[in-house]
Amino acid sequence: MAQKDTPTDLFKRALSQSTRALAGTEDLEVTFGAEGPRLSGDRIVLPHPPRVLSDAEAERLRGHADGLALRLAHHDAQRHAALRPTGDRARAMFDAVEEMRVQALGANAMAGVAANLTAALVERCEKRGFARMEDRQSAPLADALGLIVRERLTGLATPEVARGVAEIWRQDIEKSAGTLDRLIDAIGDQARFARLTRDLIKELELGDEIGGEPSQEPDDGADQPTPPQPPQDDGAEQQAPDPASMEMEAGASEDLGDEDTQQVQVEMEAKQEEEADSPEEGERPMRPRPRGDSDDPNLNYKAFTRAHDEIIPAEDLCDAEELARLRMYLDQQLKPLQSVVGRLANRLQRRLLAKQSRSWTFDLEEGVLDTARLTRVVVDPTAPLSFKQEEDTDFKDTVVTLLLDNSGSMRGRPIMVAALCADILARTLERCGVKVEILGFTTRAWKGGMAKEDWLKGGRPTHPGRLNDLRHVIYKSADAPWRRARRNLGLMMREGLLKENIDGEALMWAHERLIGRPEQRRIMMVISDGAPVDDSTLSANPGNYLEKHLRQVIQWIETRSPVELIAIGIGHDVTRWYRRAVTIVDAEQLGGVMTDKLAELFEDQGPAAPVATRGPGRGLRL
Repeated sequence: MAQKDTPTDLFKRALSQSTRALAGTEDLEVTFGAEGPRLSGDRIVLPHPPRVLSDAEAERLRGHADGLALRLAHHDAQRHAALRPTGDRARAMFDAVEEMRVQALGANAMAGVAANLTAALVERCEKRGFARMEDRQSAPLADALGLIVRERLTGLATPEVARGVAEIWRQDIEKSAGTLDRLIDAIGDQARFARLTRDLIKELELGDEIGGEPSQEPDDGADQPTPPQPPQDDGAEQQAPDPASMEMEAGASEDLGDEDTQQVQVEMEAKQEEEADSPEEGERPMRPRPRGDSDDPNLNYKAFTRAHDEIIPAEDLCDAEELARLRMYLDQQLKPLQSVVGRLANRLQRRLLAKQSRSWTFDLEEGVLDTARLTRVVVDPTAPLSFKQEEDTDFKDTVVTLLLDNSGSMRGRPIMVAALCADILARTLERCGVKVEILGFTTRAWKGGMAKEDWLKGGRPTHPGRLNDLRHVIYKSADAPWRRARRNLGLMMREGLLKENIDGEALMWAHERLIGRPEQRRIMMVISDGAPVDDSTLSANPGNYLEKHLRQVIQWIETRSPVELIAIGIGHDVTRWYRRAVTIVDAEQLGGVMTDKLAELFEDQGPAAPVATRGPGRGLRL
């Protein structure tokens, strides 16, 4: 007798059918995997639904599916690429507005789709911490623009979790109310809508990032999308994957990349990178070459469920009073080391500042008054004043990520020293104009958490993949000033924070955040004291499952990505994994090694850079 379908199987089947109906193609392949939500050609990958599927989770999954299906039905990638601006911020805004156009076509036609897309949007905003963004430095303009355009196109209110981000920028954006209103009339014409979006970006004073005028696109309406029709299966609700595939935000982010699912756009961007001999100021930063099936580090790796993973700012893990107490405790424990590491940091600062080739342009009509030429006015009162301007340098166009292992084996002196060194280096590099991001990675539980419980309830299927809940901690974002994030590093002293470590996924997470940054040069320094370990995962999978994934991730970053990767192992040999690495025996050596390695990276080494994807002139420089 045939085995009876489970509720999860029935949900997957209904979700697949309604996704095909919304996309308007019977040949669409809908699958479920750890890498979802993702659109690749005529294939949609959705996240695995949890074993116990709540109504809210079902609505979010349908929202992810609906978003990707609508994009497949109403988005022309070739036309989008032809009209897309060249600057990073402008590109992010352009993508965000186009995403809302595509979703509005479905939301306006079907109330169920609108509810699904809203649920997916709420989930995405919660994961990215929109509720905690209180100023323009942290709130992305591209997302705020997308939210306000969504209001105009659909008439739907912005979800509460994202309302603060929209309000921060609303006054500036709604100065262009006329252009915003014209977008409504052009919603069915992608080319006309894109040109209006370019005008809107210019009105927001980003015209210098638009680039040249695009070639004329056919506007005869032949390719205009038609409003979607309700699916034939009235009993199945619509679904669509997250707008993650559409690069809603420049920089940063953490879970959205520029990895477009349409091959035409990928090829155009790759060609632009190959033609550039060296990065010019204002140029779009290099991105990793797209992952193919043959070299995808996640090809043979999966997580049983990602429903319980979290990416969380340090200040959300404990209250402000406790953070202050933990920071004070950290400072007391490390007083003997502060002077030593401080001297090393000062030495690094002198080396970095010495490399700044400062120069001035004189005899200008505006700028800083050139006092050395005031004698001209004394000699000849009719002579005009002379001004000068300091020339910009490439020195500031660099960002460094410090990725700290927060596993239990780091408890005690190693984590204290790592926190101190990260703190002092962040302060030092900030003085030199180099932005620093400090991240940590661990798990939410020992020996498996809720993910393992879901696996047990599901009958212990073989080869389940990762069976623990990730906890990725943001101690300091790249754009946050050091003084604001200083207390967060004390969190590493909190009892119970340090658990197990799954390095491969942590590297990919930190890498994606770096790739989203606008800086031309991106450096990631990993500090760890051992191989990835998670007892629940290793007991249900091959013994080298996590280590193999880590090796694949490292190889991909080192050979396919513009991110410069360096690792420091504390009491553990990491040179067998990382191409550029050093191992120290005592945690007390960490400060000196970190400063020395950063100083080496900032030396002009030219062709010695190990990243194989860079063209001529893209070696190590600052």
